[in-house]
Amino acid sequence: MNFYDLKATLQNGEEVSMGNYKGKLLLVVNTATGCGFTPQYKELEALYEDFKDKGFEILDFPCNQFAGQTPGNDEEIHEFCTLKYNVSFPQFKKSDVNGENANEVFKWLTSNSEFKGFGKNPMALLLKPIVKKMDPDYKNNGNIKWNFTKFLISAEGSLIQRYEPTEGVDDLRKKVEELL
Repeated sequence: MNFYDLKATLQNGEEVSMGNYKGKLLLVVNTATGCGFTPQYKELEALYEDFKDKGFEILDFPCNQFAGQTPGNDEEIHEFCTLKYNVSFPQFKKSDVNGENANEVFKWLTSNSEFKGFGKNPMALLLKPIVKKMDPDYKNNGNIKWNFTKFLISAEGSLIQRYEPTEGVDDLRKKVEELL
């Protein structure tokens, strides 16, 4: 199955084919409204504003699977993101990113990527024991480990790179600039 064969439902209930984004550089991210990484919304919106007119799109998938950090319904989540962070990129319905009920977009992403670690920054050191408690085998599977895991998809629909939440948006910005 190709990335462009997948479908997902926007926050407003409209089903969208990923094929609608063919020809654009995509960043797919699972997000949360009450997480230590939530301020990344500000950086992501800045990235989006800088490159949306050059063929770049961010697809936001809120998820409540990690410590219940995305309470509320789709409308409340959308309101929070737009009021607090001025988010203007497409936001999809809150959905699971791991397990049997995972959104098909994330099933594809996790089956086509590997977890390569959190790095050694302070947030990485904080996150490792939490994730290990949730999934003792976390180092050996492609599952999403936490909120704000990001996936860069080429304009042709192939996975370019996976970014863990502990990786800053600055590294991602450099890659987006290079690819556009």
